[in-house]
Amino acid sequence: MNKTVCMFVWNHFTNDARVLRECTALSENGYNVDLICIHDPKDKYLPKYEERNDNFRVFRVRRYPFILELMQKVYRKSVQNKLIGLSVLILLLVAIYFSPYFFGTITLLSILLLKTKAKVVFVRGSIIFRMIARGFQKKYDIYHSNDLNTLPQGYICSKIRLRKKKLIYDSHEVQTSRTGYDSGFYGKSEKFLITKIDSMIVENHTRAKFNEDLYGFYPNVVHNYPFKQDEKKIKIAPLHDILGITKDEKILLYQGGIQAGRGLEKLIQAAPLFNEGTLVFIGDGRIKPDLLKMVDEMNLHGKVKFLPKVPVEELPSYTKNAYLGFQVLNNTNFNHYSASSNKLFEYMMSGVPVVACSFPEIKRVVEGEEVGVCVDSHDYNSIAKGVNYLLEHKSYYEQLLLNTTKARKIYNWENEQLSLLKCYKKMYTN
Repeated sequence: MNKTVCMFVWNHFTNDARVLRECTALSENGYNVDLICIHDPKDKYLPKYEERNDNFRVFRVRRYPFILELMQKVYRKSVQNKLIGLSVLILLLVAIYFSPYFFGTITLLSILLLKTKAKVVFVRGSIIFRMIARGFQKKYDIYHSNDLNTLPQGYICSKIRLRKKKLIYDSHEVQTSRTGYDSGFYGKSEKFLITKIDSMIVENHTRAKFNEDLYGFYPNVVHNYPFKQDEKKIKIAPLHDILGITKDEKILLYQGGIQAGRGLEKLIQAAPLFNEGTLVFIGDGRIKPDLLKMVDEMNLHGKVKFLPKVPVEELPSYTKNAYLGFQVLNNTNFNHYSASSNKLFEYMMSGVPVVACSFPEIKRVVEGEEVGVCVDSHDYNSIAKGVNYLLEHKSYYEQLLLNTTKARKIYNWENEQLSLLKCYKKMYTN
């Protein structure tokens, strides 16, 4: 009988390439996988339940409690329509008269409608509760938590029961040193929960060594490599037409989250120094408005273009248009410094040479396989110098193209998935 896996991830599972690869590999190699993630109420086309294949199902739990969603709708309608607002006021007065307890509950939830920490805690707590409830609905053999924000769910479902189940902690990031995780609460939480797991997975050996120094054991390493691409099946997107640029214009591409610490401001500062080409960002994120403002202030609309994120399955058709790709993380924390970055391997898989930061895991691949150039990602002049070198030295660039073809035969998920399957098998043989 196939073993059953309950996997948790704290996102909508629309662009999480690593989790998609892991679930697919398990479901194709003797495991039944249920992935529990979060529904996006803003996306009316996103299903709450999917069957990706016979052994891989996706369950999206509600983001907001029903009563909170209802009150938010009433509040918005009240603002838009005075008559509805008057009706709501009358109902509240009736509620106060007949049921002060009900009124107290409504008042508490109304406070949560405000953008306060209380609302954040309430919403996140309710998501965790719904994930746990879903995790208990079936008899699973293994629970698999992706990152620290789903490890409590995995711990409760796997260990707070009469017959304990196996628990895997799959840490995609360095939880104790990453952007947005400045509070000591995260380190203390991980230190406590990590003693409850049966197995741990990290992205590379630099992070595995860091974990060993911190917690005294060396976790399993499963690199974040992309699926092999069948060149014949990839229909190249008309990216030049979409951007409104000529066919011979070189696309200098950044794809991924538009987030702090990824050197994206430096790319815009470097753009006027590029001898040719258009800098293109494909993705969305918190600092995108700031980058758009930079482009406005520097009057770079003809040199820098933005596109929204595209589904992970379609991304290679866009990537293949690029002359080169950027991976220029800044050393803002150990999480960035130690990254391997799926972006690097996605460029390589699409036959796109890279301009990359000089951090150990990235430099090892870029210079070791000769698929690009490494630069000082904190210096926009260094970035521009790297770009111009690849623009000017045509024969060297052609060699890099050939090297990407060789490298993608090594750095692919079809090879790397064996490490994941070995990790699962090892839990039952130790």
